[in-house]
Amino acid sequence: MQPFARAFYKSAAWEHCRIAYMKSVGNLCEKCLAKGLITPATMVHHKIYITPENINDPSITLSNDNLQALCRQCHADAHTGHERRYTVDALGRVSAR
Repeated sequence: MQPFARAFYKSAAWEHCRIAYMKSVGNLCEKCLAKGLITPATMVHHKIYITPENINDPSITLSNDNLQALCRQCHADAHTGHERRYTVDALGRVSAR
């Protein structure tokens, strides 16, 4: 987490938004679901990354249009931009693909 975003991610507004969004997608990873896989989501990802310039813009930070529920693996892939040679399950266990 970027230092400038710590306060935002601890805010009541984000916590309420995150919980409501996860419920709206059934707490499932949206990328896995698109591939026909049922995987629990563990985090809510901002498709447009939060920056110091947009952190106070609720259309970026709190809009469902900019959010995506992801499992750990898909979230890691979203931030690295490539497939990993291993997977991480909902309990954080690592295994080879």
